[in-house]
Amino acid sequence: MPLWPFARPARRAASPSTEETLVLQDLLRRNVEDVFTVVEQGAQGRAFLFGGELRMEPARARAILEPRLRALGFTPFLSRERDHAWLQALPLGETSEPARLGLTLTLFFLTVLSTLAAGSMVAGSFPWITFDPAAEPGRLLDGLPFAFTLLAILGTHEFGHYFTARAYGASVSLPYFIPAPPPLFMFGTLGAVIRMRSPARDRKSLLDIAAAGPIAGLVVALPALWLGLSWSRVAAIPEGNVLTFGDSLLMRLMTYLMFGRIPEGMDVFVHPVALAGWVGLFVTALNLFPVGQLDGGRIAYALFGPRHRRVSVITFLALIALGAVTGSPNWFVFAGLVAVLVGFHHAPPLDDITPLSPGRYAVGLGCLVLLVLLVPPVPFSFL
Repeated sequence: MPLWPFARPARRAASPSTEETLVLQDLLRRNVEDVFTVVEQGAQGRAFLFGGELRMEPARARAILEPRLRALGFTPFLSRERDHAWLQALPLGETSEPARLGLTLTLFFLTVLSTLAAGSMVAGSFPWITFDPAAEPGRLLDGLPFAFTLLAILGTHEFGHYFTARAYGASVSLPYFIPAPPPLFMFGTLGAVIRMRSPARDRKSLLDIAAAGPIAGLVVALPALWLGLSWSRVAAIPEGNVLTFGDSLLMRLMTYLMFGRIPEGMDVFVHPVALAGWVGLFVTALNLFPVGQLDGGRIAYALFGPRHRRVSVITFLALIALGAVTGSPNWFVFAGLVAVLVGFHHAPPLDDITPLSPGRYAVGLGCLVLLVLLVPPVPFSFL
């Protein structure tokens, strides 16, 4: 899941005087008038706004204005509202920083340990309960099938974002994996993120970067799930409380293709590789919710533009409704995390005027359909 914009803010400077503001405004206007016919203008602090009409296609105008205004310390954002096109010149934030390779590798190493511990629990060995990892570290390798599969899915997902962003010239960090030792979180990780330090060029690049992660992750998750199901078995449900993982439409289809109809009182006891595949599908589904700056939120902005906030709020309400209808508290928790940590805002790309091509509209809508196929109505429950 990419976090963007996550640029380090520019250093705060004293507000310019009225004379300085007028000089800057005139300088910017003279640098845009061959591209943009200015009919009205305004300023707030060091930010400047010009209203009028473009003299050329938005993509070409952005390509001309971006290096020209960047040399003056500003970044241009193009949008359209009411009867005018608008050019907003914002002070340029820092878009590059030294690679934090040490932090990246440390977090990855800790996530390997935490997912190995979680995988050991899935395999029936409980660290610090049935064995001491410090005295018998080799027993953590019982969790290798689960840990390797899950990290492969998450890593492929994040590198899908990373390489697509780099292809578009965006400033982006390597993935940061987030360890979460069990039992704090049963799967040993809270996923991974990358830091996008620069805005997307246009809606096309925004969609491509956002969709690349889930699609790449599924390329690994689906074969892993199918292989894991082939190693799984159908057996009677034991007495007492048994933790079960909910079926999405896609999971139900794959289970049916592998085992046929499951008899009453029986269930599929999944192999650790299949469980990692299930987690991969679940994480992909969570990222595809069209809210805030999740992958689905970016896709929603690419599809719906300024209506993104309305879509985000509707999604938040839908999560609460889903929790109420299914009786699953998981969705209330996720809705709360979305409201507190993710929010409903998404910054625009540099060119917010050029529409998506029909093909990319199809990809974006396909990702939202994929969300429906991947979401288990009740993720976790006890039988």
